[in-house]
Amino acid sequence: MSPPRLSFAGFRAVPPAQGGRAGRGWWDANAAEYLDEHGEFLGPADFCWCPEGLREDDAHLLGDVVGRDVLEVGAGAGQCSRWLGAHGARAVATDVSAGMLRAGRELDRAAGVRVPAVQADARALPFADASFDVVFTAFGAIPFVPDAARVHAEAARVLRPGGRWVFAVTHPIRWAFPDDPSARGLTVTRSYFDRTPYVEADDAGQVAYAEYHRTLGDHVADVVGAGLVLDSLVEPPWPAGHDRTWGGWGPVRGAKVPGTAIFTAHRP
Repeated sequence: MSPPRLSFAGFRAVPPAQGGRAGRGWWDANAAEYLDEHGEFLGPADFCWCPEGLREDDAHLLGDVVGRDVLEVGAGAGQCSRWLGAHGARAVATDVSAGMLRAGRELDRAAGVRVPAVQADARALPFADASFDVVFTAFGAIPFVPDAARVHAEAARVLRPGGRWVFAVTHPIRWAFPDDPSARGLTVTRSYFDRTPYVEADDAGQVAYAEYHRTLGDHVADVVGAGLVLDSLVEPPWPAGHDRTWGGWGPVRGAKVPGTAIFTAHRP
């Protein structure tokens, strides 16, 4: 599948159903290109939380995973789940995109580690209540749906009591700045409180991509609304010597503005 030709790219309101289903087609069409660009940085079986390069090996945000049932939602090609499987967890990867899951099977072969993978919408997980000790996502699912509260509710549902929910998203403050990693991107151009989604539409006017902004307060409200307890908010600094740019992320802006927010919570 080839990426569609775009007739519009910018901020505008879209019907929730259109925005919510756009992610599957976009990731199917762009899986190979995405992995060509970022695959080496992510590694076939490594656990990278964010463009700052924070690894779970150092952060330990999921806690001790040995012998634990761990679910990754919005897993992409399953790199994080593959790392977890190699570190003693019983990991399952889910993603809405068949294209990303196909790429994951190639990485299974390359890494010599097979991770069970299921095509599923994070808003309707095909698992029984209280099935997992840990649920997490690293930039998956939440930014690409208009009703992220459903993702949190599903995470809470499939968690066992005491289980941990961890999710990484673009830091909400970044939405106030243009998507430019240079010094030009250091000037605020949009209201932090403007929640109009970023949208790309094809020549037929159909939504090909949609990404949704939520403030810090919105994320907290979604966590609490799902009956979870918020434990911490991690804002990884841009590390010295890390010169890679990734979209709007890079060392120039990273030295001054946080790029990632990682929330940890648990089911009481």
